[in-house]
Amino acid sequence: MGFTFGSLDDLAEGEGYGFRKVRRALGVTAFGVNGLVYPAGYEGVWHYHDTQDELYFVHAGTARVEVDGETRELAPGGLFHCESTTPRRLSNAGEEDLVLLVVGGKGGYVGRDGHLVNAEDLQKRIDLSQGRTGA
Repeated sequence: MGFTFGSLDDLAEGEGYGFRKVRRALGVTAFGVNGLVYPAGYEGVWHYHDTQDELYFVHAGTARVEVDGETRELAPGGLFHCESTTPRRLSNAGEEDLVLLVVGGKGGYVGRDGHLVNAEDLQKRIDLSQGRTGA
């Protein structure tokens, strides 16, 4: 059994702008994952990958995403998925730092393989899936 905890701010490369090597720092082997920090107004680069699809999550700031002739701005909580060979550019459209979490992978969806550790949690899981939290 293995696990690790971390924070983008605590990683060795956690100061300044650029990449935060989450995968390496936390020992993730099943997929790629990085933090990415852009300064205000930074224009990103057009890029694509040979085989790795990417999912971008906006943690802080405002991202401008350009893909296939379309431009969108994403606020904190925003998500963008892109297949590997699709050219895209992400930039900082705001006046504060843009902080992204980028997850990449290939090979397809594993499928639902989660299991409850405690059978008594089944009702709690069902309630949550139906919007009931007991709070």
